[in-house]
Amino acid sequence: MAGGSRDPGRSVTSRVLAILGAFDTGHPRLTLTDIARRSGLALSTVHRLVAELEDWQALSRTPDGRFHVGLRLWELGQLAANRLQEVAHPWLQELFASTGENVHLAIRDGLEVLYVDKVYGRRAVPILSRAGSRLPMHPTGVGKALLASEADWFITSYLSRTLERPTPHTITEPGRLARELRQVHARGYATTHEEMTLGSCSAAAPVVVDGRAVAALGIVVSSHRARELQRLVDPLMAVAAQISHAYKAEIVRD
Repeated sequence: MAGGSRDPGRSVTSRVLAILGAFDTGHPRLTLTDIARRSGLALSTVHRLVAELEDWQALSRTPDGRFHVGLRLWELGQLAANRLQEVAHPWLQELFASTGENVHLAIRDGLEVLYVDKVYGRRAVPILSRAGSRLPMHPTGVGKALLASEADWFITSYLSRTLERPTPHTITEPGRLARELRQVHARGYATTHEEMTLGSCSAAAPVVVDGRAVAALGIVVSSHRARELQRLVDPLMAVAAQISHAYKAEIVRD
């Protein structure tokens, strides 16, 4: 949950950040009461600060009275440089064009994967990921590809947690997951079968630069076509290698 306690000593900046932090991909539209609950702030404080944020267009109000992130924040977000996404995007488009399946790019942020780009079509299987969203590492293909590339101490620490179980097929047993991560590392790609979302399966490969996985490239198909996933592994790994090469060349040019 976003935010903190109802501490009257909190600065105005921390209160504003708590309000903005109440919004995420799972909660894109919130009432004032929702914002107060998720931010840990008093309703009167939320009412006053939200009004100011709305005036500045940081937040916008829907006809039913709920709030969502406004255009001013979207404009500022476009200033956040993401050279990896810029370099990788044409390759994502090429992989989508050759397969017709959902393709996405993700990085590790803490104990989660952050999706930084996605290319998809209207006939591709619906999936949870979208640019800017976060998901756990262990149930996702891109997350497994990144987790398998981490140092042993990080993997051990990750597996010592209570792991989320989004579906009955999610692997949460530490020993079983550790064995799978070793296989992922050895073969160079990860797969999932209805572990994050029922009805979809995925494959993913790390984008490696100078021995470090800076991102992971994933492709998703519907579960009833799971047998087709293996034939997508080679083009997936080829494009991940191309992104690695292009991104390293971009870094060297600096």
